[in-house]
Amino acid sequence: MRDHQARTEINCSPVIRLRTRQVNETALKEAIHRLGWRVYATNAPTESFSISDALLAYREQYIAERGFGRIKGQPLSLTPMYLQREEHATGLIRLLSIGLRVLTLIEFVVRRNLSGLSIAGLYAGNPKRETKRPTAEAILSAFKNINWVRIKSNHDSYLTPLTKLQ
Repeated sequence: MRDHQARTEINCSPVIRLRTRQVNETALKEAIHRLGWRVYATNAPTESFSISDALLAYREQYIAERGFGRIKGQPLSLTPMYLQREEHATGLIRLLSIGLRVLTLIEFVVRRNLSGLSIAGLYAGNPKRETKRPTAEAILSAFKNINWVRIKSNHDSYLTPLTKLQ
């Protein structure tokens, strides 16, 4: 005889409240034709979150989502693993968040210092492709083959010759 667990069913009935205003239909049709249209939804009360605030928050959401993608993918690679203690998992995630902050800082500083200039040579297989907003991963990849060797016996050092891009 099989053990069957009790079935649990949850029914939700969402409530949708719409605020309507007088709309210039001609202007609306022109804007939709020019820009397209989107539906935005939030569960935040209208008293605490205006429509323009919600739109700005939504448009900047990709910034946080990109960071999560970096943590889960290359170069940080948070992957499922077995850790015996919860503190180890917490420490690993904190360490990866520091790595994410470093990547974000590198990107911010380089983009600010470029101030609109385009640079080429960051993309493997496409050296003429230019970008005004390089990613930290592309920047670090451009510097990965630099070696510095210091010889203690005679106080000499050797640095790999730098390219124009570096």
